Amino acid sequence: MKAVILARVSTKEQEEHGHSLPAQVAKLKEYAARHNFEIAREFAFSESAGTKIRNRFEEVLAYLKRHKDVNVLLCQNVDRATRNFSDAVDIDNMRINEDLEVHFVQDGFVLNKNASGADMFMWEAKVFIAKQYINRLRDDSMRSMYYKLESGECVTQAPLGYVNITDPLTNRKTVGLDKERAFLMTQMFMEYSTGCYTIPELTEKISQWGLTSKKGHKLRPNNVHKTLQNEFYCGYMTIRDKRYRHKYERIIDEVTFRKCQRVREGANKKPFKYANKPFVFRGLLHCADCQCAYSSDIKKGKYIYLRPTKSKGACDCYALTEKAVLAQVNDVLKEMVLPEHFIDQLKGKLQESVISKKALHDHSVQTIQTDYDLVQAKLDRLLDALIAGSITQNEYDKKAYELKDRQRELNSYMTLHTDADEDFAISISTLLELCSQAYEKFQSSEVEQKRQLLKFLFTNLQIKGGKLQYALNRPFDLMPILARTLKWSG
Repeated sequence: MKAVILARVSTKEQEEHGHSLPAQVAKLKEYAARHNFEIAREFAFSESAGTKIRNRFEEVLAYLKRHKDVNVLLCQNVDRATRNFSDAVDIDNMRINEDLEVHFVQDGFVLNKNASGADMFMWEAKVFIAKQYINRLRDDSMRSMYYKLESGECVTQAPLGYVNITDPLTNRKTVGLDKERAFLMTQMFMEYSTGCYTIPELTEKISQWGLTSKKGHKLRPNNVHKTLQNEFYCGYMTIRDKRYRHKYERIIDEVTFRKCQRVREGANKKPFKYANKPFVFRGLLHCADCQCAYSSDIKKGKYIYLRPTKSKGACDCYALTEKAVLAQVNDVLKEMVLPEHFIDQLKGKLQESVISKKALHDHSVQTIQTDYDLVQAKLDRLLDALIAGSITQNEYDKKAYELKDRQRELNSYMTLHTDADEDFAISISTLLELCSQAYEKFQSSEVEQKRQLLKFLFTNLQIKGGKLQYALNRPFDLMPILARTLKWSG
């Protein structure tokens, strides 16, 4: 049989330093010789696990698809073969549809068309764990964004009234006031805070002033409504549900902004009676036929009903009690508990992922620390030059600003790696806990924890004829089948 060798490292630095690639290739060649595999081609490369630079990995798959006589893929372990669901799906499709056989040499198992449920679960569990870690380190743009936000820098297009510019002193991208529109924006907030205008009336008024979009178009009521809710104008920006204070000039003060929000919220609006109630299925349940959402309603202070909104038109869907739907969820969770001996095997397999992750983490942290020390050495030499009189104070200030800015950026990267390390441990702990006691965990949780568990386990919750329909997230979709199989065989 003909085989392809896949050796892969996760960072460009590892490739430059020759880290692990030769060792992987040598071990895979030795394995091929023992099993009488003919090596058709070797692929050894460094590639991010992100979606933007998967070219080399896709080259491997393309080669296998072109050469039908090559149907064996040799990898050191799951972490080397894939670090995200996209890679895993591609490999799995070829396993099923094109008879691809994947040998994970270090992990000690083989995936093919007839792979056991236990091996498939091990495969998907390791992919799940690897993805949790890589998600926190996926590309430089995310790390840069995190650093910039903490420094008060805008990472998006500046809103109306501001412009994106380049600072002539530092040559860095920044945000400044739009001299043509900033004053009018201030006046718009001031006028609306009086409570004398509706949104359509205010829209007409600012149109008379000559306030337009950045492209010169007339503003619409929905544009104005959205703008009035933007905290950027009073000094804050919210990115991915987290609030940051920005460093740019404010168009209005916080007092005026809060007045506008009180006017907006009080404009003939009544707060939804149950908006803040802790309902388990709030926002999670839909009708399988018409796709309308189910809303939660409480009667007599204790009976909770789930009612279809019928927002998509006429349908036969009808109200249910929350208790009835919870009972169906409980039945699913009871089927998901895996036996203790299999959990022990899973722990052993995941330990290999821990070792692989630690090597990547340690290498990344060491690289960041080395870069930080190099920057500090440059700062020390710069100070010596200032004392010696070989550079001016202005020259020192400009260069020192750039170097210290780089140190702050490196500190931000270090924080990201620390957070990713913690998330990795949490992911493994959560996976093992749900594999061993999903039902008990759900029963002992508070309402908000139950909601988080449902979102973590299920990808789609629907009701059809009073019956719960669902799809489980990977790798949990294999747990009910695997639990029954292991029980019968055990």
